[in-house]
Amino acid sequence: GRTYRTPLTVFPTRDGFAVLLTYGPDRDWLKNVTAAGGGRLTRRGRTVEVRDPRVVSKAQAAPEVTGWMRLLFPRLPFQQAVLFTRG
Repeated sequence: GRTYRTPLTVFPTRDGFAVLLTYGPDRDWLKNVTAAGGGRLTRRGRTVEVRDPRVVSKAQAAPEVTGWMRLLFPRLPFQQAVLFTRG
């Protein structure tokens, strides 16, 4: 398959990752991973498989974020995120 590189703002969660939808949900990368049911995410030089993309509100995603970033997440100016399960 094809490899696309899209810079994303990624936060760790208990089961995977939350990705900010800083430009809203109408993005080609999101359409592609949703159609495929997942993909690969490279973060800090490590590539992991992700699956089950789910677009949710910031309020729904915030309790899932772990670590020190949990404090930052609710303060960022966006309305939606996509949750991925590590696969």
